[in-house]
Amino acid sequence: MSQHRSLRGVSALGAKRNVLKRFERVELLRKRGQWKEGDRITGLRKTKGEA
Repeated sequence: MSQHRSLRGVSALGAKRNVLKRFERVELLRKRGQWKEGDRITGLRKTKGEA
């Protein structure tokens, strides 16, 4: 019997995530120069992950 796909390990999935976590968004905005130290952490602008 095969294992259900939702029970597979994370590495087996290998799909690109559409949604970034907050720390990933801050890191991406910091690289682009759109966020600096002291800015609010809530209400971040929308971002697309790096291609």
